Amino acid sequence: MTEVGWHDPTSPSADNATVYRAWERFVRGEEDLRGVRPEIAISWHRCRDQHGVDPHLTEAPVAVAQVDHALEHDVVIAELGFRAASLAHEVGNVGGIVTITDGSGRVLAQWGDQTTRNVAAKANLAPWFCWAEGATGTNGMGTALLSYTPVLIRGAEHWCEAFHDWTCGGVAIRDVVTREPVATLNISCWRSELPGTAGTWLGNVAKMTQRILRQRAQDDGAELIAAYSHARSGSRVPLAAVDPAGKVVLADDTAAVLLGIPGSTPAADPAVRWKPELPEFIGAAQYAAKQASHNPGWVGSTQIFTRLANEPTSVTFRPVFLSGHLVGNLVSFGLSDGDPLPRTADDGAARTQPQRVVGTRENRMVLLRLPEVSFAQSDGSDVWLSTDQGRLRAASPGLDKLETELSGAGFLRVHRQYVVNLSRIREVERRIKGELCLVMDDEANTMVPVSRRNTPAVRQLLEI
Repeated sequence: MTEVGWHDPTSPSADNATVYRAWERFVRGEEDLRGVRPEIAISWHRCRDQHGVDPHLTEAPVAVAQVDHALEHDVVIAELGFRAASLAHEVGNVGGIVTITDGSGRVLAQWGDQTTRNVAAKANLAPWFCWAEGATGTNGMGTALLSYTPVLIRGAEHWCEAFHDWTCGGVAIRDVVTREPVATLNISCWRSELPGTAGTWLGNVAKMTQRILRQRAQDDGAELIAAYSHARSGSRVPLAAVDPAGKVVLADDTAAVLLGIPGSTPAADPAVRWKPELPEFIGAAQYAAKQASHNPGWVGSTQIFTRLANEPTSVTFRPVFLSGHLVGNLVSFGLSDGDPLPRTADDGAARTQPQRVVGTRENRMVLLRLPEVSFAQSDGSDVWLSTDQGRLRAASPGLDKLETELSGAGFLRVHRQYVVNLSRIREVERRIKGELCLVMDDEANTMVPVSRRNTPAVRQLLEI
């Protein structure tokens, strides 16, 4: 994670009166969101249309008693708490409070100015209450859980009117492998602005805490590679090792072909693991990881369609653990052992692909049909869409999430910064040493580079 900073919250949404008038209209059911930042508008839509959060809610609800999270995340939360406590003095001096939550939005601890904490307690901004966006509306902690970038929520940008006197800045700590939120760190001030250094404080703490998860992921990858090597010596069936997110850490040549990836080299580092172009396989791998995390002795199997066959292939998932912690699964092709996984491959609902991509322009959300999108490009923490309606910022937070949403819908990740619509490729330019560059059919005929690791998949899908 790089140093954290949030989007410039200045005009037009810096005018709290303008935002409040837009909030009043939106609460009444109108769609006029002039003067509201796009990320806030999207959050409000979730609160009103998806979660049905009462905008007149005055206090957060009690959090659920049981929260399902991995044991190693407790270590991360403890470290985050230590780091957050170190900020308490500086934040308290400006009348602010520091709060941490777990991945469900449950407040775990709080430090800072006692007067502000007393005010916060009236709204249940205190330990054991839930500040997930779906429970308490747009707020620094809950909205950060849904964002891959830091968030700043000022005054009337909060969905619930009772919280309009607060300014909050939050950032989520995410699992390096699954990208699921583990915890959030939040700074809040009542009837005052956050200190100018708040973004730096949050960024530094998040960066230091994230290192624990990154090192754990490296260790997990090494253990999975060792388990693969041991299993490979006693097996003749195609074999792959996948992490809990369904990405390939290592695979033999046959398994790599079945999964539609180039010949795999060991990838302890999550940043260089391969994502199979088989949504059903990824879903099965994620289901297997969840089952094994609750039952270490679990083994399961299912059937999936691979790249080479018209008939489904049997696959068996066997979990691999390190000190009682699930690191991934070994996947054997052509075997059917253990419990059957739920069959979703032929389920029409499971195969349903997104019909729209949501972009933002000023204060409006633009609903785009998939053929209207030529490609998506990441630019720092933003994702930009090249569309028939011009260049728009994507509503999806992060290129990884957009890639997942469009997986199997004719879009392909060709570079760490680009996801392209395969049907919008006009030309393919071959360069020195076999490198490829895609010429898109957008207005500018943009040239999109293909990374070396993605070249085989592009050649296969384009049949070149």
